[in-house]
Amino acid sequence: MVTPFRENGELSEDAAARLITHLLVSGSDGLVLAGTTGEGATLTDDEKVRLWEIGVSESGGAPIIAGTGSNDTRHSVQLTERAQQAGVSAALVVTPYYNKPNRAGLAAHFRAVAASTDLPLVLYNIPSRSVVDMPNDLLAELAEISNVVAVKQARYEHLAPIEGLDLLAGNDDLLARVLDMGGTGGILVASHLVGPEMRRMVAEPDERAGIEASLLPLYEALAVAPLAASVKAALQMLGHDVGGMRLPLVAASEQECIGIRAALEAQGLLERV
Repeated sequence: MVTPFRENGELSEDAAARLITHLLVSGSDGLVLAGTTGEGATLTDDEKVRLWEIGVSESGGAPIIAGTGSNDTRHSVQLTERAQQAGVSAALVVTPYYNKPNRAGLAAHFRAVAASTDLPLVLYNIPSRSVVDMPNDLLAELAEISNVVAVKQARYEHLAPIEGLDLLAGNDDLLARVLDMGGTGGILVASHLVGPEMRRMVAEPDERAGIEASLLPLYEALAVAPLAASVKAALQMLGHDVGGMRLPLVAASEQECIGIRAALEAQGLLERV
């Protein structure tokens, strides 16, 4: 979920509560809060905890997954401990970025976070952002940790089920492929806008390919800017007050918004406003 901000850049708790409710009645089984799309890298720890608390309060029992990963293992442990105290259902822990740890370092990082909590952990493998990739055999090794339960997979190469882990699509355009190979769902971005259609991809396998084809133009339109900015622009067009971006991200440009609006119109979404 994107993180709504006020005009002064502070966390908008009311808008967050409204958006949580909207997404949960629009096809999503649960929500990731303070993840990549939620601009987690520029939220303070206290803001993250408050967002998780709001999620737990407003979700009606639907799973709230806290984005607790960082490139500092000690910090990831502290955030995961605070997420558990906030009452979330699970934690999403990204591969450490920038530091470029080797395989032994990756394994030690995730083992340390797992040992610090009783929460189920979702590994987040995204080499385009973290520089390093977790190969399938390392994922299988980490699957032996009792509370490591799933992987959000955001790479296209060597995509495969991992015994002991739920396989989740980490990119919108991977959802159909992941579901076809037995994956259990996805942690997605376009579901802010087309949640019912993406839900149908899970529930109606015979219609999956056609639904995916119909959504590809929207995926492409959202890719013109960083996804958090594109989705916030689209949500604003649809009447959701989610505010702007925190630097270094900036709002989608006027030209970028033209393409986003056209894609929303093609989906018939603006007619619903």
